[in-house]
This record gives sequence, structure tokens and C-alpha cells, in this order.
Amino acid sequence: MKPERKISPYGSWLSPISADLIAEDSLSLGQIVLDGRDVYWSEMRPADGGRNVIMRWRQGGLEEILPAPFNARTRVNEYGGGAFTVAERVVYFSHDEDQHLYRLRPGHPPHPLTSEVGRRYADGAFDHRFKRIICVSEDHRVTGEPVTTIVEVDGSGMGKARVLVSGHDFYAAPKISTDGLRMAWLAWNHPDMPWDGSELWLADVAGDGSLINRRLVAGGREESIFQPAFSPGGKLYFVSDRSHWWNLYRVHEEGIEAMSPMDAEFGLPQWVFGMATYAIESESRMVCSFNREGAWQLATLDLETHQLNFIETPFTDIHGLVVGHGQAVFVAASPTLLPAVVRMDLATSRCEILRTSSTTEIKSGYLSIPRSLSFPTANGLKTYAFYYPPENRDFQAPTGGKPPLLVMGHGGPTSAASNSLSFKIQYWTSRGFAVLDVNYRGSTGYGRDYRNQLDGLWGIADVEDCVAGARHLIKLGLVDEKRLGIRGGSAGGYTTLCALASHACFRAAAVYYGVSDLEALARDTHKFESHYLNRLIGPYPARRDLYQKRSPVNHANHMSCPVIFFQGLEDKVVPPDQTEKMVNDLRRRGIPLAYVAFAGESHGFRRAENIKRSLESELYFYARVFGFTPADSLTPVAIENL
Repeated sequence: MKPERKISPYGSWLSPISADLIAEDSLSLGQIVLDGRDVYWSEMRPADGGRNVIMRWRQGGLEEILPAPFNARTRVNEYGGGAFTVAERVVYFSHDEDQHLYRLRPGHPPHPLTSEVGRRYADGAFDHRFKRIICVSEDHRVTGEPVTTIVEVDGSGMGKARVLVSGHDFYAAPKISTDGLRMAWLAWNHPDMPWDGSELWLADVAGDGSLINRRLVAGGREESIFQPAFSPGGKLYFVSDRSHWWNLYRVHEEGIEAMSPMDAEFGLPQWVFGMATYAIESESRMVCSFNREGAWQLATLDLETHQLNFIETPFTDIHGLVVGHGQAVFVAASPTLLPAVVRMDLATSRCEILRTSSTTEIKSGYLSIPRSLSFPTANGLKTYAFYYPPENRDFQAPTGGKPPLLVMGHGGPTSAASNSLSFKIQYWTSRGFAVLDVNYRGSTGYGRDYRNQLDGLWGIADVEDCVAGARHLIKLGLVDEKRLGIRGGSAGGYTTLCALASHACFRAAAVYYGVSDLEALARDTHKFESHYLNRLIGPYPARRDLYQKRSPVNHANHMSCPVIFFQGLEDKVVPPDQTEKMVNDLRRRGIPLAYVAFAGESHGFRRAENIKRSLESELYFYARVFGFTPADSLTPVAIENL
């Protein structure tokens, strides 16, 4: 017999999904590398100060191989990724503190391979022919923006990096053919982002290791190229959105061949290095993953017949795919499964979990299962979202009540919301909130045309879609229209502030390191995003009028909604003065607000104590604004003007 549920108002439910669980018992699983049958991956640990460690799984055991205090993290493009590679059981990694490359033989202390202060390294590939690491380098020793190149670093001893490729503003994904005779890479220039326009290059490797006979293979200003890879026999594959969908292609002497054309995405926006959605097992077979309307699937592709064969798995989010020795390894998740490193036997499709992002098991009665929604938005268009109803098997709300709603806008804005299990969403739903995670126009996973619908309309289209989502749920009778909240980080924080400046429907908001001043962002951000706004807003300073019109800091007089702000004081992507300007303007107007700043944090919080503090402060803030008593014991946060 099921125990009777307690009657308690929405927001006040006691949940086993605590801020401590999210902050201290959760890992962020990153890049995966295969070396023979051994599986390596990185994981970020908030409980260890946000340190990135490298793990190794071998038949019979799992071990941490990167000794403290080493931290496998690169700052190239500020967002990093691709911080390590492995060859012949030797690990080559970038150390966060000094950004040098190191060589690590497990069981021995790491040994530095570089010494030039002010240089950063990422996306390394080991060249067996010359015993060197080929990687992207970002040189900060120059005046003005850093210079990005592709370099070689001697894999055996300390020396200076030798530049192999230069001339473009950005590079990524240097790949060496199995015989060591050719190299491919990606390049792009300002003002493009890699998901807008990028190029695939190919060159021959000369006897001294230099590159000759360089030629442009594919790409351009209106074509995005993703993840080049060589087959064992030397055929070059890549992903392109030339069909307006990121699809797979192969290079022939006579031209470029589409492998399996379909209205699906085999690519991702390259915010970080080291992304992978496919891996080539042999000359006849590839394992790949692709996204259809927010859900990922796994398949094999026959490289001779082009036949795509789906592999049944319980996962709806799959990335970081690598293949070798009859196994595929990837990070995967689903609405009921937390992200995990998964090893699949390709002969049987049997999956084995090597590592989960949390060791804590939450019973199903506390988990909200998302519903995939599409609904009308402005100008007769359609947009998408995942809706999470409140769920807690121990509680129910009084009859006739409706839950408060949190509308979430993802970062990027060129990114996407996933339907995979996230304790950061379940934290709210298990306490009695409804959540709408919006894939507004501009999100990835729905083709280039949908992605381009945000061009020139950032701060308008994304806001319209978030508002339309909230109104859609009100129309369905699912949420309390008097208790609508909106929250977001970075670009999602900008969407949140724009919504408060242009619409009166939201009654509370949380902004994590959000953009408030577009002009300041255009003048004072890092190289990678320094021209990002050209497409999203318009060229600066030529369209300064749009930057001023779309900056929330210039429209504080239109805001009346209580807001809580969170900011890392070491943030180079969205500097602290973005938040502090907004806070000061709202403070002068007497708007209820709270400001929580964290020393030592950059863009996105990595330390357990700060993750916990921000979540609990946000809950405390909503409780005060929406008028409920939380079940949690929370440290009060100072709320001005309330």
C-alpha cells in the first residue's frame, strides 16, 4: 500500500535532491580518449575545487592517474576543451595553473614539455611518425588579441613550440592520417563563429615534418565544418551543414560525397575543443550519433553501401564518441539516467557503465520526466522546449493550486537544452516547481535554418519564445500565472534581463553572470567571441544604435521584477562590471534585488561551496518573493528593497 502523500504548498516540498548532492557528489564528465583497449576520460570535480582529473579504465579496474594538484584544463578560447591526449600509455595534458603541456607516464610525476610563458595549448593529436604533439596554440605574449596557430611540440623533452600553420584567426581539430603523410584541420576568421562559417584544410607532411601542398577542401563563410577524421586507410571524413543540416561527408579525388543525407544533426556548435559525434572503426564501418529535434540516437554507417543502421539504446543524449577494438565509448544520458561514461560492445550492443556523474541513486518517484513540446511563437513561427511538471512521491499540493514556473534559457545562445537527467533541474521540480527548458530560435539540433532565425534578433526572438512558452503553459492550465519566474546564465542571463525589460509577465528572476551591456561586451570580451554579436545584433560600432537599444542596462526603468544576481569575480567572458552596472541601476530604482559574488570563480561556477550557495540562495529568494516556506534549512541572503 502506497503511503499517503502529505499536503503541502508548491515550493515547500522536502526533496532528497539537495544542493549538497549537486555540489559535492556530482562530476562533470568530459573528453574521452582510447589508447588500445584502455579508456581515458576527464572529469571535473566541484568537491575538489573544480579540479579536472584524468581517469583510466582497464580490464579489471578504474584508476585516477593525474596526481594532485595537477589540473587537466586548457584556457584556449577561454572555454577550453581537448585538454589531453594519450599515445602508447603516455598522457599529454595541459595544466591549468601555468597552461604548459606535460607528459605523464602513469605512476610517475608529470614532466613539462613547454616553458614559454603566455602560451596555451589545446586539441592535441600525437604524431607517431615524428613523436610529436600537434595542437592548437594561443599566444598571449603579443600586443592586442592573442595569436592562434597550429604548432608541434616535441613529445620527449622540453622545447619551443614550432608553428606549422598560421594566418587564420582560429584553428581547431588538427588530425594526422594513420600513415603520418597527411594532416587535416579546421580554420575560420573573424567575424565568423565556427558554426557560422569555417573551412576544412588538408596538407601533405614533408620529410622534415613541415606541411606542403596545402589545399582548401570544403567550407566557407556560409558553411560550417565539424570534426574531420581519417579512416585507417587514409580517407578523409567530415561533417558539414551545406545541406542546412550537419551531415556526414567523405572526400574523394573527384569531389565530395554525402554519406547519409537526412534532416538530422551529426554536428555540434564548437564551443569547446575535442567534440566528437562519430568514429571510424574500419574502412567499411563508422559508428555515429545524431540529433533529431532534441534527442540523440546511435547508429552504425556502412561506408560502402551508405546504409545507416540504428542501435537501440536507452540514451537520448550521446557525445564524445570514440571507437576501437570492437568497442564504442561515449558519454550518454537520458531523462532517467545521469550522464555516464558508457562502453558498448559493438558485436552485441551490450552497454557497460564505467563511471556515472553521481554515485547517489534517486528513486523514480522524485524524478520529473520531461515532455517535448512545440508551440507557436511570434510571426507564425514554431519553437521548442522541454516541460518538467512538479514531481515528489511524498507530497502533493492543496486542491486547486497550480505550481510556480521557472522558464530556463540556455547559454550560448548557440547551444541547446537537453532532456537528459539533470539534478539542477530536478532540484526545482522535486520541491514543487514546474520547469520549462526552452530551445528558442537559434538553438542547435533543429537545422541551420532554425539556428539562423536568431540572426539580428538576439534579445528579441529568444525572449519571444520564452514568453510564448510560459503563456502556452498558462493556456494549458499547468502553471500559476501569478508566480512565473525566469532564470538563465551567460547568454541565458541576457535573455532573462531582456524579458524583464520588455514583458511584464515574470514575477521573479535569477541571472547568473548575465550580459547587461552589449556595447561593453563588444569592447571588452575575449578573442573567440569578440565578433560574435555581428550576426546576433549587427556590426559594431556601425550599428551602435541596436547595441544601445538591446542592452538591458539601458532599460532598467522598464523593470519592476525582483532579481537575484550571481557573478564570478574572475570571469573573462562576461566581466563582473556587466552585473554590477545592472545591480546599481536597479538598486537606485528601488527594485527588490540580491547580489551574490564569488571570488576566484570564472565563467560558470566550479567550486562545490559556490554551487551550493547559489542554488540555496536562489531558492531562498523565490520563497520570499512567491510567498512559500521552504522545507530546506537555508542561509538567508540579503534582499534589498523587499
